[in-house]
Amino acid sequence: MTIAYRKQLFVTSCFALLVTSLSFGIRAGILNHLGADFLLNTSQLGLITATAFWGFPLAVIFAGMLVDVIGIKRLLILAFVFHLVGVLATIFAQGYLTLFFSTLLIGIANGTVEAACNPLVATIYPDKKTTKLNHFHLWFPGGIFLGTVLVFVANHFNIHWQFQIAVMLIPTLVYGILVLKYRFPVTERVSAGISTATMYKSVTSPLFIFMFICMFGTSITELFTSQWIDVLLANVTDNAILILTLTTGVMVVGRALAGPILNKFSAEGVLIASAALSATGLYLLSVLKGEPIFFAALVFGLGVCYFWPTMIGFVAERIPKSGALGLNLMGGRVCLQYLFIPYL
Repeated sequence: MTIAYRKQLFVTSCFALLVTSLSFGIRAGILNHLGADFLLNTSQLGLITATAFWGFPLAVIFAGMLVDVIGIKRLLILAFVFHLVGVLATIFAQGYLTLFFSTLLIGIANGTVEAACNPLVATIYPDKKTTKLNHFHLWFPGGIFLGTVLVFVANHFNIHWQFQIAVMLIPTLVYGILVLKYRFPVTERVSAGISTATMYKSVTSPLFIFMFICMFGTSITELFTSQWIDVLLANVTDNAILILTLTTGVMVVGRALAGPILNKFSAEGVLIASAALSATGLYLLSVLKGEPIFFAALVFGLGVCYFWPTMIGFVAERIPKSGALGLNLMGGRVCLQYLFIPYL
């Protein structure tokens, strides 16, 4: 596989993830506008937001079981269709039900992108999986950063939330065109000839189960906090959305520098340090007010920066026989949390 070919596929996956992250960043910034325009209470807004967390992980898990069978390209075409329909349905939403189902479609699309692109990145960069997964996943906080900046500027100039959502159409069409243009390889497990039985046996190993359980805490720390930041900190600061902007900006820089950091420290050491910083950041966010809260956001951003991609990369490198299923089970365990955690 040539360097140029790898780069083309990697860029395609990054555009797809950019749409996913923009949906998180923009939606986090317009929740209050949706509530005002459609007369929705906090409970209804919570249910709408939760549909993205249903669709995302369930799609990751089920698509993760199918990616070896139907192929990466078909999954990404499916994600493109769901993204396009979901974004258009959100723009032309008429109330609670249309917002509910359009957000669900976007959530399914987001999960399908993860299910296809995590094993894609691991396949095209077999010699540096964790580093490249960090580089790939920098576009998640990167898109949230861009989305929150967009919301902040748009709100300043009183630009309607529908136009803010419409921005997502640009990267959606770009990655759709690229997916149709390029040829995609089979997953690493398939190319290596590892049997399906061996793959399923690998995801029942003690190490995988331990990492799977740990992912419950790391994922909810990052995703739940970022999605509700504008509401959670509304009484603490007038610029709650800027806190999310700062946090995600730190995450982008950190993930871009993942290579030298992972070369110097083990993945385990990075994850332990991340847990300590995340806990400290959450505590500071809960007690600080005014300008010092931006310092808390900085600490929190440093903490959650490496969680998601490093845990997935750890499984890709230490439990390679788990294949795409292992990566996507790690990426999709959030659904179990939202089956048992009550809605706000």
